[in-house]
Amino acid sequence: MIKTVIIEDEKPASRKLERMLSEFPEIEVVAKIESVEEGVEWFSNNEHPQLIFSDIVLGDGLSFDIFEKVPTKGFIIYTTAFDQYTLKAFKLNSIDYLLKPILDEDLSGAIEKFKSFLPSDNSVNSKEIKELIKKDKTTLSRILVKIGYNLKIVQTQEVSCFYSENKIVYLQTQDRAYPSDFTLDELEDVLDEKKFFRVNRQFIVNSDYIKNIHTSPNYKVELEFQPQEEITVSRDRVKDFKDWLVN
Repeated sequence: MIKTVIIEDEKPASRKLERMLSEFPEIEVVAKIESVEEGVEWFSNNEHPQLIFSDIVLGDGLSFDIFEKVPTKGFIIYTTAFDQYTLKAFKLNSIDYLLKPILDEDLSGAIEKFKSFLPSDNSVNSKEIKELIKKDKTTLSRILVKIGYNLKIVQTQEVSCFYSENKIVYLQTQDRAYPSDFTLDELEDVLDEKKFFRVNRQFIVNSDYIKNIHTSPNYKVELEFQPQEEITVSRDRVKDFKDWLVN
């Protein structure tokens, strides 16, 4: 049996996930946790399960806080309505990331993915899993941004560029710029490589918004970019940039 814990602060969602998991005879749900505080207490006083299904945003914080306080050797399948936490999730023993509402086929795929990592004795080979996670890259498709006391979902396809200014990284849309919680280095790891490219230390650009590309005899490459007036590609990135454009 694969001992499993559910972390979810919405009771209907917790019950639904438990019902869905009951269709898998190899899964045994040993606990259901509703808050960061309860999670820290439970993981501090009980044997850790092999598999954890965890929502990210709980009533008293983020479930990441649980595992930063009580590290676990179990592996986590995160469930959430937002995917802006993808990068951090995969740094904390996550093997998959399911967006709500969870579909049967996605849940089945996540469980099969976990089982494929298990040797015959059902123990977790953490080194092997982490290597496979690096190969199984998840791309960021939408970002949650704050506007005063309100929240807004921005699709990454609507972002013309990400740029750094005064130690804050902004995402630029046709309408306006929004501050984000990411660094440019983090974004490089989770954005779709076919669409986004880091042209210099300050900018990551979306190919869909490049209007014109200007070159000069000294190998300088400048982009006419909307809504930015002009962005220069770093000289050491020019070759990679040209290769990216045609791939």
